[in-house]
Amino acid sequence: MAPADNYAHELAELARRTGITVAVAESLTAGRLAATLGAAPESARWFRGGVVAYSSEVKRKVLGVPDVPVVSRTAAEAMAEGVRALLESGVAVAVTGVGGPDAQDGEPAGSVWFAVATETDVRAWHRQYDGDPERVLKQTIECAVEWLLVAAETLGTGRR
Repeated sequence: MAPADNYAHELAELARRTGITVAVAESLTAGRLAATLGAAPESARWFRGGVVAYSSEVKRKVLGVPDVPVVSRTAAEAMAEGVRALLESGVAVAVTGVGGPDAQDGEPAGSVWFAVATETDVRAWHRQYDGDPERVLKQTIECAVEWLLVAAETLGTGRR
């Protein structure tokens, strides 16, 4: 099983024990992040859904991204907060980036911004991945699900 699938299974078990709910906002991964979570055990009970906001207009109108570059910390944070509120989940993750092979908006191929939002906090981070677009997507999904699990564990144990 791929690492992202392992993390998704751990997340499913945690959700079963704690009742946490999860949502995703994704651009770069075009639905593959949601598909990874949806394939995990009992996902209908804990996975609220996701928004695939591939266009800048959808990011802005649906998720509340301000008029900033869409591959940025600000965009990732707004996407995570927007989808968490929209889908009424306990925790949400967002990914936005450049899969490649070319740069976009001044960001090189492999540049990815992530954010995780809870009711009380939002955290963002950046990764620069090497490889072809498929490898960038794989690494992005793995990182997103791993950090979604970390955030859910924190919520599930009452730690903030």
